[in-house]
Amino acid sequence: MKVLIISVHPDDETLGCGGTILKHKKNGDELYWLIITKPDEKLGISREFIEKRKSEINIVAHQYGFKQVFELDYLTTKLHLVDISDLIEKISNVIMSIKPEVIYMNNRSDIHTDHQIAAKAIMSCVKSFRYPFIKRVLMYECISETEMAPSFPENIFIPNVYSDITNYINEKIEIMKIYESEVQKIPLPRSLDNIRSLARFRGASCGVEYAEAFMLVRERF
Repeated sequence: MKVLIISVHPDDETLGCGGTILKHKKNGDELYWLIITKPDEKLGISREFIEKRKSEINIVAHQYGFKQVFELDYLTTKLHLVDISDLIEKISNVIMSIKPEVIYMNNRSDIHTDHQIAAKAIMSCVKSFRYPFIKRVLMYECISETEMAPSFPENIFIPNVYSDITNYINEKIEIMKIYESEVQKIPLPRSLDNIRSLARFRGASCGVEYAEAFMLVRERF
């Protein structure tokens, strides 16, 4: 089975579905990673950080066993300035080149504007009549982005699919540590303790020790 994991920013994939990626790896599925944005010196980001992030991406890709990594290289925090038709075209080109059966994507109502815009573009790239090979599309939650959205009905993340990651939670945490600058201290949301706690809470919702939660966008049996 071909599986595409889409990250608006590197680390989204680990926060949202790292344990599930490891489960797919154990099952022998063919894994691909699409990263939409990148840091750049134009944004005041140091060359040292940019090089370190490239190294982190390579290490994380190896840990997950991705067959191929695609990077669209849009500037991070600046997707609102992009022509969305261009974004749709580039995402579509990746999807058509892989023809994945399963896609994992960021949640449409995360507080981060990049996530919102990317989700809108991705939704245009999973239409069943144009991409008939896609059997399942799932939105994942990103701690510090999903729960921070205003709690209006249209923004609430309501999980209806759960993945048991009890056997993978420790490895997920270790992979998250690779993103040194993204790991926060308690009580900030992206602390390792909070990441584990969210997995424990999602596990309690479905009767396992640790789980990741998703909203099902579409499924075809």
